[in-house]
Amino acid sequence: MSDQATNAATETFLAYRNLLFTVAYEMLGSAADAEDVLQETWLRWVEVDQGRVRDQRAYLVRITTRQALNRLRTMRRRKEAYVGPWLPEPLLTTPDVAEDVELAESVSMALMFVLETLSPTERAVFVLREAFDLGYDEIAAAVDKSPAAVRQIAYRARQHVEARRPREVVTPRETRAAVESLQRALDTGDWHSLLDVLAPDVVLVSDGGGVKQAALRPVVGAEKVIRMFMGGLGKIKATVSGEPTVVNGNPALLVRLNGELDGIMALRVEGARVTGLYYVRNPEKLTRVESETPLRLR
Repeated sequence: MSDQATNAATETFLAYRNLLFTVAYEMLGSAADAEDVLQETWLRWVEVDQGRVRDQRAYLVRITTRQALNRLRTMRRRKEAYVGPWLPEPLLTTPDVAEDVELAESVSMALMFVLETLSPTERAVFVLREAFDLGYDEIAAAVDKSPAAVRQIAYRARQHVEARRPREVVTPRETRAAVESLQRALDTGDWHSLLDVLAPDVVLVSDGGGVKQAALRPVVGAEKVIRMFMGGLGKIKATVSGEPTVVNGNPALLVRLNGELDGIMALRVEGARVTGLYYVRNPEKLTRVESETPLRLR
């Protein structure tokens, strides 16, 4: 391919880069792996005869999906050996992501955690259909299935996710109020004040990756969650503080110990109560939080 053709292909790729990154990230839950997928997509794209491509966006999404599926199947083996729960790598996102309700919900830590329960093909079909509204024919070409099979997979995946995703759409103000309550508890050590904001059946999922201390299984129930906080952060000989931020399009907290980043706390809020807490402490998943600027998705 000539330099001119390569430059033209690269310009097209860059025009759709945010979209392709979001596709890969929602399928993988890992920004590092999504970036690798984008590199593989670009290498394949620049070798394509551009004159034969009728729909550049669809073609690029197809390449990205196939590469992400390959990576996802490899990652499943890695996750099976993972110590404790596996949570998505949190991303700092720009304000426009939070303003797009559907986008913010599709990349939320709560939904991304639910997507971990799908098979690789189910996850790809769900993401492409529900998050990007692609047609069944287009999805079929991306996952190498018939449109009829894709329709069945989409229905099965949707039913699976709907049974586990938040049932209510809450306003950003309600979520911010919950974040502020959690921040006060972190800053003051008054953990029992969280009884006013935690749902009785709240679930805490923490991810230390075997590097940082974290519960090996989800902790269920407000009293148990508070005891976990008191027995963990409450006993640390350090100044604990929370800093509001926006992660995956939703309000969250940067948790700091003596000013150093310890983790990201994301929330799932329903009916003005916190029903889910997702605490990422694995240092490998926090490298982008302070080293990179917030991302614009799609």
